[in-house]
Amino acid sequence: MAVYRKTYRPYEGPLTPEWSRFLIIPRYAFEEMRRKRFLALFYLASFFYPLVCAIIIYVVHNLSVFSAVGLPQPKALAINAGFYLHLLGFQSMLAFFMASFVGPGLISPDLMNNAMPLYLSRPFSRAEYVAGKASVLLILLSLMTWIPGVLLFAFQGYFEGAGWVASNLRIPAGLFFGAWIWILVLTLLALALSAWVKWKPVAGALLFGVFFVAAGFGGVINTVLRTNWGHLINISHLIGTVWITLFEEPVRRGAGAVFFRVARGEGIPLWACWASLIGICAACLWLLGRKIHGVEVSR
Repeated sequence: MAVYRKTYRPYEGPLTPEWSRFLIIPRYAFEEMRRKRFLALFYLASFFYPLVCAIIIYVVHNLSVFSAVGLPQPKALAINAGFYLHLLGFQSMLAFFMASFVGPGLISPDLMNNAMPLYLSRPFSRAEYVAGKASVLLILLSLMTWIPGVLLFAFQGYFEGAGWVASNLRIPAGLFFGAWIWILVLTLLALALSAWVKWKPVAGALLFGVFFVAAGFGGVINTVLRTNWGHLINISHLIGTVWITLFEEPVRRGAGAVFFRVARGEGIPLWACWASLIGICAACLWLLGRKIHGVEVSR
């Protein structure tokens, strides 16, 4: 409008609380994801295995169902820490694929279209921008990993009683902390690659490369040097080692699903696993800090 008319009035309505302004980013991100049918179907399919686990828990505690339909009663399945550890591993593997589809498209479009100054010119800090983008994956992956596990633990606790729940509190604690370790590492890696690689297919391929190529290279180091320290660059091995400690599960065939196997005799010290994971997260935060800013100087 023309300035001389003096009809402009500033916005005088209610303001969004400062602590929740970053949530505007996941709101629109989820709306965009909802329009992508493949992602929606894949996300719904990821809850099939927890549903199967719920059926197993129910059947184990209601073996009389087989007698009612004239079938022989099967041997009771041991639903213990290993059961939930395998559930966490399988769901975390699906979460990796979901992050590979969603993560590369979170930051790269903003950088390609020079939208970063529009974000940061508003009362919106760089930390809030990163938190908003990260919350997309944090929410999605939480719903896929530790939340179904904790609900299944509560479901089994309903049948077993308070005594069983009190003696197995390490299981929900392992589900919660183990899933969050994996989610944080995966989220920061996906955001860092999305910020530095503007082409989404390449960023997704690099995320696969970080896990699978690095794991293969670490295996070569172990074979050539006859050591186990090559696992320091194998993120899935680091996560599996931490999970075994959280669940107090002895190393048998491995921890979690195939993606997180820890073979007998191939472990590395727990402190080394934590140091490597913290170093990976710190490097991702440094990369994000270098790339996300309101002004870019071209030389």
